[in-house]
Amino acid sequence: MTALKQLTRLLCLTTLALCANAIAQTKEVTFAHQDMLVPLRTVMESGELEKATGYKINWRMFGGGGDVIRAMASGDVQIGEAGSSPFAAAVSQGQNLNLFWILDDIADAEALVARNGSGIASVRDLRGKKVATPFVSTSHYQLMVDLKLEGVDPKGVTVLNMRPPEIAAAWERGDIDAAFIWDPVLSRIKANGKTIASSGSIGKKGYPTFDGLVVDAKWAKENEGFMVALVKALAKADEDYRSNAARWTADSAPVKAVAKWTKADPKDVPAAMALYKFPTPQEQLSSAWLGGGAAKALADTAAFLKEQGRVQELKPSYAPFVNTSYLQKALAK
Repeated sequence: MTALKQLTRLLCLTTLALCANAIAQTKEVTFAHQDMLVPLRTVMESGELEKATGYKINWRMFGGGGDVIRAMASGDVQIGEAGSSPFAAAVSQGQNLNLFWILDDIADAEALVARNGSGIASVRDLRGKKVATPFVSTSHYQLMVDLKLEGVDPKGVTVLNMRPPEIAAAWERGDIDAAFIWDPVLSRIKANGKTIASSGSIGKKGYPTFDGLVVDAKWAKENEGFMVALVKALAKADEDYRSNAARWTADSAPVKAVAKWTKADPKDVPAAMALYKFPTPQEQLSSAWLGGGAAKALADTAAFLKEQGRVQELKPSYAPFVNTSYLQKALAK
């Protein structure tokens, strides 16, 4: 073989290796999760999604939806868990994200709890008190909505921006009078507090909230196979919980998985999960959720956030940010 042919062959092999390496590197995704107690944690524990897709998944825990959205804006995260409030704020501000799965109907899984002895018996009693919640979260949104509905000027309430672990610590120290938060912190503070309102009670007044899975729209389009496999895994995990909730006891493998990934106490998980509702794939596609209800909830949330000065502009419609294609393809296969 001549020197020229040897060089040519070496260049070809090098190019092929580089291409193969580049392809391998693209099969990686960073998934931002929070501490909500949901069936998805069993998928994270089992590694089944990695096995089904061949992707390396970097599961990263964040303290709130606002943090998840900021990480997605920076490009560090491709898929994340975010409540309807931070998602509405993100797309209103120009982020190209898609909501593709309702992780949970929050129902009564987020609540406003007042410390025993604080003198708080209703939302109106929050005047002059210190209330903690993660800013731009669904809890923050509903706290501000309920203050407005009850005629309480937010300026008369000290609303503190705290992540869940910070709320737990502040509660233990006695630094705050009330908190609007979700589990696992919610279960802890209920032990010496009284529930004043919940996401469910406020939702019935016309302001429902949900947690969703959101994805960078461009990345999702380029990784459709992964997206479809993810939706299948989500549907399977939710169905397992709906069909076998009584078996999800504190000492069961699924509950231990949920506790591990959320840093919750296993004994608190079953009761806390029962506060959520997990829509079926058909319910996800219905007018109540991805088929229309989610877009309406996002529009209502964004309008309120604009009133609060959290966003500057509203989108004509929030329907373009809701994507049902991956769920439809998962059901078709």
